Amino acid sequence: MQTYTFKTNDDGQSVTVMSYEGDDAHVIIPDQYCAKPVTVLYDRLFAGHREIVDIRFPDTITDLGEFVFDGCSSLKHIELPPALKYLWGQTFARCEAEEIFLPENITTIPPYAFKDCRNLRKVICGSGTRKIYKGAFSGCSRLTELICGKDVEISEESGAAPGIMNRIPENP
Repeated sequence: MQTYTFKTNDDGQSVTVMSYEGDDAHVIIPDQYCAKPVTVLYDRLFAGHREIVDIRFPDTITDLGEFVFDGCSSLKHIELPPALKYLWGQTFARCEAEEIFLPENITTIPPYAFKDCRNLRKVICGSGTRKIYKGAFSGCSRLTELICGKDVEISEESGAAPGIMNRIPENP
């Protein structure tokens, strides 16, 4: 069983998932609550839930809070929603995802977003990505491929080895 608590956002038109209780391997995040779209997953929402194997996001999600997937050791694949715009600090810290495709609307990868994701091998940035901050891939010892646009500013201290970056030209 999956139980969530919600809070109406400041705009009065959308809601944040504030907490989660459950022990299911397959998690489905509701797309609305009280006829308002779910747009934000709050800090530490799934932190420590080692039983989670996959998560289905509604297309309405725009923000993922800090440490949302921290320690989700069974979560190997994450398919992020296309409307996603913001990752907060350490969103995927210590998550065991192996490959991440970042949607087009994400413009920055914040500091330590993927900190200590030991099994992360490949990250594909959407065409909207413009900056990768310090420590974004700190401790990602198996990261062998980072694909991003040619104009993306990547911190020298991002944690990604320079030899793994593949720059792709922006669409004309």
